[in-house]
Amino acid sequence: MLIRLLRAHLRPYRGLLLLVVLLQLVGTLASLYLPSLNASIIDDGVARGDTALIWRTGGLMLAVSLVQIVCSVLAVAVGANVAMKFGRDVRAAQFSQVLSYSARELNQLGAPSLITRATNDVQQVQMLVLMTCTVLVAAPITMVGGIVMALREDVGLSWLVAVAVPVLAVAVGLIIVRMSPLFRVMQTRIDGINRVLREQITGIRVVRAFVREPHEEERFDAANAALTDTATRVGRLMAAMFPVVMLILNVSSVGVLWFGAQRIESGQLEIGSLTAFLTYLIQILMSVMMATFLLMLAPRAAVCAERITEVLRTESSVVPAREPRTEVEGRGHVRLDAVTFTYPGASQPVLHAVDLEVRAGQTTAVIGSTGAGKSTLVSLLPRLVDATGGTVAVDGVDVRELAPEALWARIGLVPQKPFLFSGTVASNLRYGNPDATEDELWHALEVAQARDFVEAMPDGLDAPISQGGTNVSGGQRQRLSIARALVKKPEIYIFDDSFSALDVATDGRLRAALAAETADAAVIIVAQRVSTIRDADQIVVLEDGAVVGLGTHEELLETNDTYREIVDSQLSAEEALA
Repeated sequence: MLIRLLRAHLRPYRGLLLLVVLLQLVGTLASLYLPSLNASIIDDGVARGDTALIWRTGGLMLAVSLVQIVCSVLAVAVGANVAMKFGRDVRAAQFSQVLSYSARELNQLGAPSLITRATNDVQQVQMLVLMTCTVLVAAPITMVGGIVMALREDVGLSWLVAVAVPVLAVAVGLIIVRMSPLFRVMQTRIDGINRVLREQITGIRVVRAFVREPHEEERFDAANAALTDTATRVGRLMAAMFPVVMLILNVSSVGVLWFGAQRIESGQLEIGSLTAFLTYLIQILMSVMMATFLLMLAPRAAVCAERITEVLRTESSVVPAREPRTEVEGRGHVRLDAVTFTYPGASQPVLHAVDLEVRAGQTTAVIGSTGAGKSTLVSLLPRLVDATGGTVAVDGVDVRELAPEALWARIGLVPQKPFLFSGTVASNLRYGNPDATEDELWHALEVAQARDFVEAMPDGLDAPISQGGTNVSGGQRQRLSIARALVKKPEIYIFDDSFSALDVATDGRLRAALAAETADAAVIIVAQRVSTIRDADQIVVLEDGAVVGLGTHEELLETNDTYREIVDSQLSAEEALA
């Protein structure tokens, strides 16, 4: 998965990656040339008192060092640029894919996990790309070049390289093997702590209302302790890495000096060559260490790549048509024929054999007990989910055959839980129509019975709205959401229990104003309150996912027992007939 992810998203940057390799090659060759120049100064300059050679060779060393520095800096800069662009592209790809998901996929993967995958997981793979460009590319060049240069200085000490490199690789490899499974556990536990934090922050009022702070602290402590335990175990293994490397490095250096001194004494080796050989050995071992350090990052990056790839490969259950229709005739005619919907893994369908027709200029209300399938029914129209049986058609065209943008452009949805985005009142109202004028915004607010409280805000339309609209009340959020739908001016309005937070008087004024504003559109209202829907042109009564009644308020009072029970539970006989 890791290789496939890297190949797919690094392909546009092949030219920059080639440049990184070239810069690292030149810089590494320059660093490998320096010990030989230093040996020449010691053996041919200092030992023989040739000052001119020392100056010439010293100047050459400075020039080579300058080349090495420039190449290394440029390689790091280009490599970092590639890594950042890679992270940007992967995050964008994930975001685009998640936007295509239906409610089914969002529930399957979960918001906390999706957030982790788009942030922490991408960061881990991005770090691997960065370290590969800045370190790993140079490591094999240094290793191979260092061995060649070391043999060039003295073949008799080469057995030390043959022993030290495998010992270092095996020692570090054993540590990495133990770390690999811990990284998968760590990413899962990061998901867990994100989930707990998200629930606690979102539900803080519920936590306080039920005095559950101690319980929530225990939940967080448990998730935090689990993550800390895994991170500590990983940290201990990482901490063991450097002492092991330094031990092998120092022992190897002592071995070179010990056996090199004997060869100097016998006249088989010069002091400068021994110094160069020791430098090459250190460079070789350091390259092995850095390569194994990157291999230590690779397991965690591989786990993260699997999680990222799962998001990118999870296709939405709401699949666009191969040749979608972008234009249809008509205005807001909705028809459901024998519609059935079953959630994945459920034993019983939520909706079954639902037949319904909604015409433009008509208000259709949907009512029923909790769990009757009201919200599921209206979510089929904008294709938040797809029917598992039957047909949902808009203006005579199956919604599966319509281009998603064409379908969504015809629908104005006010969800059951109104959500406002961080920004201003105006930016939220213009969400469906960026070109709306201020006069149109104020008109929509007036119809939605929201003008008074917006005018009372210090900045009016420019008043700030926090994420989720938490700085306004529930009723104000509902009215602003309704105004947002009105600004869009769609052909089909869907109000999914959008009046529940309003008092009866405000509800009445809002419905009266809406009647004139939506006269030419199809209006679908899901409500629990009878007073909200009693004036609808037709009322659909749902029970256990099936339509058990269809008619006006008066007709259903006379003919439908289920509707009459709902009315009796809310209104007196006089109110029901009024």
